[in-house]
Amino acid sequence: MIKDFNFYAPTRVVFGRESEKKIGELVAANGGKKVLIHYGGGSAQRSGLLDVVREQLHGAGIAFCELGGVVPNPLLSKVREGVELCRAEEVDFILAVGGGSVIDSSKAIGYGVPYDGDVWDFWAGKAVPVQCLPIGVVLTIPAAGSEMSSSCVITADEGLLKRGINSDLCRCRFAVMNPERTFTLPPYQTAAGATDIMMHTMERYFSKYEDMSLTDAISEALLRTVKESALVVMRHPEDYRHRAQIMWAGSLAHNDLTECGTEKDFATHRLEHELSAIFGVTHGAGLAAIWPSWARYVKDKHLNRFVQFAVNVMGVTNDFSHPEETAECGICAVEEFYRQIGMPTSIHELLGREITDEEIDTMVEKCSRGGTITVGAMEVLDAQAMRDIYLMAR
Repeated sequence: MIKDFNFYAPTRVVFGRESEKKIGELVAANGGKKVLIHYGGGSAQRSGLLDVVREQLHGAGIAFCELGGVVPNPLLSKVREGVELCRAEEVDFILAVGGGSVIDSSKAIGYGVPYDGDVWDFWAGKAVPVQCLPIGVVLTIPAAGSEMSSSCVITADEGLLKRGINSDLCRCRFAVMNPERTFTLPPYQTAAGATDIMMHTMERYFSKYEDMSLTDAISEALLRTVKESALVVMRHPEDYRHRAQIMWAGSLAHNDLTECGTEKDFATHRLEHELSAIFGVTHGAGLAAIWPSWARYVKDKHLNRFVQFAVNVMGVTNDFSHPEETAECGICAVEEFYRQIGMPTSIHELLGREITDEEIDTMVEKCSRGGTITVGAMEVLDAQAMRDIYLMAR
């Protein structure tokens, strides 16, 4: 069975060496007159990238203001600060310089500027976005895929609630991608990014819709490529070819291409959101800690899909007489890959300590919103299933 779909990917991608030199004309072509340059920590400044961005905007005659300080798992407080700054400065275009956290913060600011109420209303389910300032991206961290996605994930400082919303309104007008800007990424960040990219694809690949063989083939090729390229760049961080493949895969993994004819599950993402919100861990590492337990929890009901993944992605030899063993070998192969790139395979490895029963209770409460919602699509998980998976992963 193939699910009907609409595929929409409006973001213009400018990819390659010195692609930053197109920033001025890209902003101008999208009507930007006053730009907010939004970024994270000091790496964009130390690398000279912010200077390039400023020069490009100056050269195009475009005014700008700046707001830095975005942290991993971007915070609502910074979004509110950005909304007020944009209103005061009459900003009409937001330029995100960074990775997924900066892009999501930019999207949230874009939603908040034209909205009369509190921007958190969108994540609290009290309102639906109807406007968003136009956004462009200079990508420095391939991982989240937010540069081509409709998603935006923000964490509320009070209560550490990490929530996501989706709307085509926030899709970026353009994404400037120079793989050379990723050469200096720390190994852990590179590995976590590769894990996130693969998970965006796996969360769509593991679907109850199994008849879209073309989409499956795209997903499998993407997963194999990222796996192979990640192992190369961990040893050779300035390998342009493999950095480029990871960067482009990050966009394709989350622009819905690998969802055409299928249905995304995203249970692992939802379970992980509580880990990164509460403990401040890197999102990709949290996904690595959760996925093997989710996979073992659901695989017996979906053996065909797990066998296909094991054989076509992880290179496992198919034992036709024992599909359950082939499926398990595929999961073990994923765990071995995580170990090779320095990712955890349990919450204990992630946190460096045992997680308590009380902490698991808190994560279940938040993820299930007090037992009022479920997560997942291939396999729907209620609060008890969430608890079981957290316990398996501990």
